[in-house]
Amino acid sequence: MKYVFRKIRHLIIFSLTLAFTVSMLSGCSKKEDEVSIVDDNYRNYYEIFVHSFYDSDGDGIGDINGVTQKLDYIEDLGVNGIWLMPIMPSTTYHKYDVIDYMDIDSEYGTMEDFDNLVNECHKRGINIIIDMVMNHSSSKNEWFIQACDYLRNLEDGKEPDENECPYFCYYNFSKDQKNDTWYKVSGTDWYYEGVFWSEMPDFNLENENLKKEFEEISDFWIEHGIDGYRMDAAMHYEDDDQSATLDIMNWIYNYCLSKKSDFYMVSEVWANKATIADFYKSMTPSMFNFPASGAEGTIEKAARGQSGADSLVNAMIDYQTIYSASNPDYIDAPFITNHDQVRVANNLNCDLNDMKMAAGILMTMSGSTFIYYGEEIGMMSSGKEDPNKRLPMNWSSSDTSGICNPPEGADSDVEQTFAPADEQLTDDLSLLNYYKRALNLRNSNPELARGVITKEDNLCDEMVAAICKTWTREDENGSSVTSSVIVIYNTTDETVTVDLSSDEYKELKVSGYLTLDDTEISVQKDGSIEMPGQSICVLR
Repeated sequence: MKYVFRKIRHLIIFSLTLAFTVSMLSGCSKKEDEVSIVDDNYRNYYEIFVHSFYDSDGDGIGDINGVTQKLDYIEDLGVNGIWLMPIMPSTTYHKYDVIDYMDIDSEYGTMEDFDNLVNECHKRGINIIIDMVMNHSSSKNEWFIQACDYLRNLEDGKEPDENECPYFCYYNFSKDQKNDTWYKVSGTDWYYEGVFWSEMPDFNLENENLKKEFEEISDFWIEHGIDGYRMDAAMHYEDDDQSATLDIMNWIYNYCLSKKSDFYMVSEVWANKATIADFYKSMTPSMFNFPASGAEGTIEKAARGQSGADSLVNAMIDYQTIYSASNPDYIDAPFITNHDQVRVANNLNCDLNDMKMAAGILMTMSGSTFIYYGEEIGMMSSGKEDPNKRLPMNWSSSDTSGICNPPEGADSDVEQTFAPADEQLTDDLSLLNYYKRALNLRNSNPELARGVITKEDNLCDEMVAAICKTWTREDENGSSVTSSVIVIYNTTDETVTVDLSSDEYKELKVSGYLTLDDTEISVQKDGSIEMPGQSICVLR
């Protein structure tokens, strides 16, 4: 029976190609290279720290107009979503301490600049999500200022009254200093909570008036055209009450969904996969897949050969199993590194082949992928201080217009090993052009993002591992359509022959491949394929 089931499943792979093509005509945008890109919430996102990306006005600080000027670069990369790190008025370079939730920091531009960016993104089929910092505000936020002023003027012996000052209940205040993350309100005997920093007072997100404020804030940004939120520090909303935190996540997502039917939300839950699975019980779409990221994550360990291809695909299946058990409609959010982590170039010792392998693995993983700006050109960070992980984008060594100054606290003498973007664009075998090929492969085979994974045991050995990804959806007529691809990984440095001559696989054709030097992979007359070291092949 197992053999019969496998025969039926593999018939799907080569017998429904026509149905797949027809179904792709609905909800897709046609690009110049004839790749049809499905328009849904499975996307390829590009994370941008605006301060360091591109400076349009010569003041040394990246800005909203700078992002707009580089949209053609982003689109050409194959990306169809951008995530802007915080853009709201703030006292710091990183802007995770928000003063005003309904404006743009003047360093970055104006709301008119933002509206233009959104318009230009949408012209290109690029969605835009913004960082929503809902765990805490700036100590310079008017809500916090008024709350503290109220406490200073409170009569001795009188308890605070929410009717007199609703802002008092927006934050966590106490007469007791509960631990070293509680700070004194000057001129009073009150303390406030600030887990991340004394100048980032924590919100009390169970307060209904505060929730109404964030509903109005969400109305504002949705009216200005955003497509979603990246939720900062989501697991800390109520540190001592996970259930309350899940309710808060569910509330803000469903409120936004009621205003925009395809609203997307991805949350930062920096934790192990079991904890991430718990947060998927919020029934919100995405959590960043931190176990796959970083120096000890699934992607980099496989890329540098520390773990084999079999371990890689087993991890992919494990993520699917544990996350979908909490939310069957989850959209995974894998990434290699982000703005809080040492860059992948450092972790992989600037080994170009390993970095390409990491990119190839990312671009064949399920869900919505996230690329950290500069990752595609092999930018390096320096040390462990955050500003050195957010250095200026290396656009060119000959044309320095638009190149930003390092952020406050960053080293000014960090040398980059790899060539800048303009030079890599002209080198067919550069990391940048590998990323472009990898994104094209992903966009050309939408099952890679959307398909349910099963392991192809008959194609796995000590050198290679393979999975099948099967995507079932409705076509424009409401009929169910299914298509599948098989993905084979060779994470070793050796060339491996994979036999596809059995009845299960003999009708498969190569739908795309990723090799270090762009060597073609094709099915030979004997029904085999030759996979060079550190290569990936997609078949349908």
